[in-house]
Amino acid sequence: MTAFTVALVLVVAAAGLLRWRRPAWYWLAFGVTLAALRILVRYRSVMDACGLTVPPARWRLALARTTNRPIPEPRPPRIRRLRPTRTGLVLRLKLRPGQDVFDIAAASDRLRHSLSMFGVTSREVRSGVVEVRMTGYDVLKRVQMPAETETRAMRVPVALREDGSVHYRDYRAIPHALTLGATESGKSVYQRNLVASLAPLDVALVGIDCKQEVELFPLARRFSALADSPDTAAELLDALVARMADVYRLIRTQQRITVDVPDAEIAAGIWDLPDELRPTPVVVLVDEVAELALYATKEEERRRDRIITALVRLAQLGRAAGIYLEICGQRFGSELGKGITMLRAQLTGRTAHRLNDETSANMAFGDIAPDAVLAAIQIPAELRGLAIAGDASGGWHRIRAPHTSLRQAVNLCNRYADRTPDLPELAPFRPTTGTATELVPSAKAAPATA
Repeated sequence: MTAFTVALVLVVAAAGLLRWRRPAWYWLAFGVTLAALRILVRYRSVMDACGLTVPPARWRLALARTTNRPIPEPRPPRIRRLRPTRTGLVLRLKLRPGQDVFDIAAASDRLRHSLSMFGVTSREVRSGVVEVRMTGYDVLKRVQMPAETETRAMRVPVALREDGSVHYRDYRAIPHALTLGATESGKSVYQRNLVASLAPLDVALVGIDCKQEVELFPLARRFSALADSPDTAAELLDALVARMADVYRLIRTQQRITVDVPDAEIAAGIWDLPDELRPTPVVVLVDEVAELALYATKEEERRRDRIITALVRLAQLGRAAGIYLEICGQRFGSELGKGITMLRAQLTGRTAHRLNDETSANMAFGDIAPDAVLAAIQIPAELRGLAIAGDASGGWHRIRAPHTSLRQAVNLCNRYADRTPDLPELAPFRPTTGTATELVPSAKAAPATA
């Protein structure tokens, strides 16, 4: 008996230590079994307490009265599948007649408390079937990406969602995106992680960093073009617009619209072209868009209009030509001048890190997901990297990118430097990499006098 007691104490102590130091290990070792048993045992009572049951059918009531049996209890949604994951449980439910998917979504917070889970989210799989994803611990506190992810052409994993699933950046589904974030909010780490994920793909990276390239120049070996000032950015964007026109001419010559050509083979974009003719897709990363939109003189205003016009053209027409925009900034509003609202309307994907004011959050989500505005301004300052991601469909998620150090990103870019394509239109803007020169002080210190 003493040995059993000692073993039990050791198991409990090990479970407590794992839950404190390694919540993912605790979940896989103990939590998933306890949570599954808790759900199966308390399922009917929890659904009844959360208002997710429906009265029994009339024929059941009539049969009970005829046979003088007890009245049937209210019926909860039927469990079709219970699947454990590395971060929680996935519960697939078949709704009863009269229930709606919004009933499950509205009761998600009550389900979280009743089932003793960390988080509960739901989505409709098809008509009458709802998938409820439950997380057993805070997966965003210490982000650990799965060892295997579904990487396809122009689709890369960039972050982890609060429900434990992977957040992907799919350029073919969402061509252009806007990323906002205040200083020290984790925006640069998110951008760095995106570049590291794109490095192994056959894609041309183009960067515009008006902070003298301090953010993107360490990754320069994987970039086909870099601009470090608004003047250079204007010329680079004009070159991209010219490339877009050339790609459209190529697509036009390869469309082959004849009676014998099936509809699926008619080219309307670079992804409809044969592999040997398909131009290299281009991802354009703008580190701070405000530096391109601000001006103080008439000449700078003309340059600014030239830059914004080129960006709007690329956002409106660049998708079929394989040119995708990643616009980043601390703030993105109408105060940046004309054309900014038109540009924002073309940026389907929205990602907002911690923001300092509600106006900036409205600029990010006010036109697509108003309920995400409050979530964006409530991100605590100590949780760097936590962000709200949404798109034009109105859905949004809390995400957090894994911490990728600058050294890790540099090593990845150097490893895949051979994949950097040489594009003739962008050859004048190809960054020159070499050994860093020693900084020389601008003026020598005056000698000390006695």
